[in-house]
Amino acid sequence: MRQEKLVVILGPTATGKSRTGILLAQKTGGEIISGDSMLVYRNMNIGTAKPTEAELALVPHHLVNILPPEAEFSVVDFKARAQQLITEINQRGRLPILVGGTGLYIKALLEDYAFSTVGENAGLRRELEQLADREGEAALVQKLAALDPQQAAQVNPHDRRRLIRALETVLGGEQVSRQAAGQPVYQAAVFGLTLERSLLYARINQRVDAMLAAGLEQETRQLLQAGLSPTALSMRSIGYRQMAQYLAGELEHDEMTAKIKQATRNFAKRQFTWYKKMPYIHWFDVEKLPDQEQIVEIMCQLLVKNYNLL
Repeated sequence: MRQEKLVVILGPTATGKSRTGILLAQKTGGEIISGDSMLVYRNMNIGTAKPTEAELALVPHHLVNILPPEAEFSVVDFKARAQQLITEINQRGRLPILVGGTGLYIKALLEDYAFSTVGENAGLRRELEQLADREGEAALVQKLAALDPQQAAQVNPHDRRRLIRALETVLGGEQVSRQAAGQPVYQAAVFGLTLERSLLYARINQRVDAMLAAGLEQETRQLLQAGLSPTALSMRSIGYRQMAQYLAGELEHDEMTAKIKQATRNFAKRQFTWYKKMPYIHWFDVEKLPDQEQIVEIMCQLLVKNYNLL
């Protein structure tokens, strides 16, 4: 087990993780590592619910705005970068606080997943790309489900790149990841923010409306006009994908809005699925404790009494 200290704040989208993380970092002298797979991209702010420049300036943030929108970024990349940051922050005598909601990223880091060593198969990838072009990502999901039902249930059904990699790995004779024992390898406190489903979904709908009002259409249009391909990994994410379809004339505005809301609610469901596999999470119900400063105060008390991290 690593002796390095780590605090994690996770939870489904729209539960206030970013603000809670900033407050906790301010009280503890901590530094934030983003655990969100989309915050790495520059110029993608509204659709990712990225903290504002003023918020980012309040405490040190890492893995935010580090890549151009056309870049690839995988869980393997995240794990390597985050491990290095955790070591460096501990060496500075400060507390690393991992904040985010990408379940695979956080669980892979915490439990030190060992990822597949199966190499790329260009011919197979072309074949699977052509299958997806003809029949959609659902055909990839169906093919993966026949080979590895558990992995098929975990991969985002709209993430073509990860579906193809999962198929490439399984057909190469390995599982997508070989997992450790299922417990954190760090001296870690893992806090989760949660909310009753109907209240969470209402928050999600409100957040989508706010993103649209804040200029998601203009942001997406500017990215496309700058040359970003609609098929880029970053543009396949929720919000940008549907907005690009709308701008291409493939969806009506109301249909686009409804699809973003539905996709975000489905994403929240998948997040809960990941979190169920992490029994070491200490949960906070943000309906019962709506004051974020109160939540952070309790977190600080737990870090002293239960985790010996402060």
